[in-house]
Amino acid sequence: MRLKSKVAVITGAGQGLGREFALAFSREGAKVVIAEINFENAQKVAKEIEASGGEVLAIKTNVASKHDTEEMARKTVERFGRIDILVNNAGIYHGVQMTPFTEITEGDWDKMMTVNVKGMWLCCRAVFPQMKTQGKGKIVNLSSAVFDLGIPFVLHYVASKGAVVGLTRALAKEIGAHGITVNCINPGYTWTEASKKFGESFPPGFLEVVDNVLQVIKRREQPSDLTGAAVYLASDESDFVTGQSLVIDGGMAMH
Repeated sequence: MRLKSKVAVITGAGQGLGREFALAFSREGAKVVIAEINFENAQKVAKEIEASGGEVLAIKTNVASKHDTEEMARKTVERFGRIDILVNNAGIYHGVQMTPFTEITEGDWDKMMTVNVKGMWLCCRAVFPQMKTQGKGKIVNLSSAVFDLGIPFVLHYVASKGAVVGLTRALAKEIGAHGITVNCINPGYTWTEASKKFGESFPPGFLEVVDNVLQVIKRREQPSDLTGAAVYLASDESDFVTGQSLVIDGGMAMH
C-alpha cells in the first residue's frame, strides 16, 4: 500500500471527485480526513471508509474560512498526530452555467475566486506549520484542463483554475526547501453529478464532440481515471516532482 500510515486531508471529499480520492487513499493505507462543508455528506463517506476497515475523521470545513481551515489542521493533528498530505479538491463547480463574460455577476466572480483560490491558499497555510515541522509533506491541488484549453463562457471558472496553476508553481518554489512538494492535477470533463448538471447548459451534441472528436481516448472520463495520479503525487514515489501540472483529459490538451 503506497500511502500506508500516511495522514491525508482531502477537502470537498463528501461527494464527486473528493469522495473517490478519499476511498482510493484509504485503500492505499492512508488515514483520511474528510474536510467538507456539507457535514452530512462527509459522515456518509466516513461510514463507507469505516465499513472497509479504514481510519477516518470527518470535519465540517468551509475552506474560505481562516478559522475553519485552522481548526481542520488542529483537529487532524489532535486525532492522528501529523499531516502528510493535503488534497485541495474543494471548489465551486456544481451549478456553473455557460455564460458570456459580460453577464457574469460580480457576486458570482467573487464567490468563485474566494472558494477556488483563497480557500486553497488558506488550506495550504493551515497545514504548512505541521508539514514544516515534519520536514516533509505533499500538497496536491485540483486545477482543470479548462485552463489549458481556454474554454469560453465560463471565464470566472477558467480564471480561478489558472490561478491554481500559478499558486502551485509559486508555492512549490517557496516551500520546497522544507521537503514539501506542491503539484496539481488538471482533469478534463469528468463524469460526476456536478458535470452532468454543468452539461445541461452545453449546446446539443457538444459532449459527443468532446468524447469522439476532441479526445484521443474515445470515451467519457470517469473519476477513477484521476485517482491513480492523485495517489502517485501523494506518495513517496513523487518525492522529486514538484511545481507540475498533470493534465488528465483523454488527450485534448497536450503540452
